[in-house]
Amino acid sequence: MFRQEIFHRLLIAALFSLMATACNAGPDRVVPEEDPPQYRTSAPAGQDEISNSRRNAITRSIEIVSPAVVGINVTEIRRRQLDPFWQMFYGERYFSQRLQSAGSGFIISPEGYCVTNDHVAGRATEIVITMSDGSKHNAKVIGTDPVTDVALLKIEADRDLPYLKLGNSDDVIVGEWSIAFGNPFGLFTSTAKPTVTVGVISATHVFLEQSQGGGIYRNMLQTDAAINTGNSGGPLVNSNGEVIGVNTVIYSPNQGSVGLGFAVPVNRVKEIVDILRRDGKVDREFDPGFRAQQVDEAIARAYGLEKVEGVVVTRLTNRRGAAAKSGLEEADIILRANGEPLYSIGILESLVRYSMRGDVIRLEVLRDSKVRTIDLTLE
Repeated sequence: MFRQEIFHRLLIAALFSLMATACNAGPDRVVPEEDPPQYRTSAPAGQDEISNSRRNAITRSIEIVSPAVVGINVTEIRRRQLDPFWQMFYGERYFSQRLQSAGSGFIISPEGYCVTNDHVAGRATEIVITMSDGSKHNAKVIGTDPVTDVALLKIEADRDLPYLKLGNSDDVIVGEWSIAFGNPFGLFTSTAKPTVTVGVISATHVFLEQSQGGGIYRNMLQTDAAINTGNSGGPLVNSNGEVIGVNTVIYSPNQGSVGLGFAVPVNRVKEIVDILRRDGKVDREFDPGFRAQQVDEAIARAYGLEKVEGVVVTRLTNRRGAAAKSGLEEADIILRANGEPLYSIGILESLVRYSMRGDVIRLEVLRDSKVRTIDLTLE
């Protein structure tokens, strides 16, 4: 009896020992690492993949584009009239003033042809180009067009220069990446590196009624990539590194970016550059041959128009001019021009000024309660 009781006690002790061992080896056991993460000397698995993922379409585009972006320092001599107060003593006199400014540009050929804005270098007497390798070169104006605000320069260099590929602005998609390069506030001059800002294309075919220095800004690309003073003339590129526009205008109360920047579409730039390279200027010596005024409520009622829009032809100024030859008549209501509704007379005026000699503007005209199409050839 005594031996049997001892056996039972030993058996129970053995069972408790096995249960304790099983609990200590369970899944919640914390095993200290040999080397805590902060003391590891080698990168954890997958770190190389994470680093490589930082390189994307935008960073690759920046690497491609940066060498062909330039800073432009301009010296301009302007002739100014003496202040009216001093004219009482010295008569009507003029004096020359030496002005300096900075802008941006980009190279489009290995020979050193460079695109910028007319308002950056169009009236320059001296131009110094700073490249991303730190070298400086003189440049000259080949031609300039104040209307589209495009200027073509030629850099004086004894070697082939890096240049950019011009894309297709008709293929631009609202919402796609846009990358702006330039020389804001003259920073390029001291660092020899373009400033890069990234955003998206926020609108296309934008018409800006407010013009600067005679420029007509039609079909502009709008971007929220930050564009500041000094960025003018720099390229706006897509994620493939192709130029889609030339940074030109910002809306800002303080000369800083508020997310509204506009670029001349590159397809228009191509046309202008080809003409400037060949002729040095764009021929706009034509007379449309008519005068017009905005349709108001009274005119709209008289013609039975559903909307108060369009312009009415008030006079043919030349009986042998472009308008007369096209078949346009006095009292015609022009509703559309090249498919664009004429909400204001400014739209038609800007379209005519934006055109070149030989261009054809297709007009939708209301006459005798019927709409007809008239092709106005500017000559």
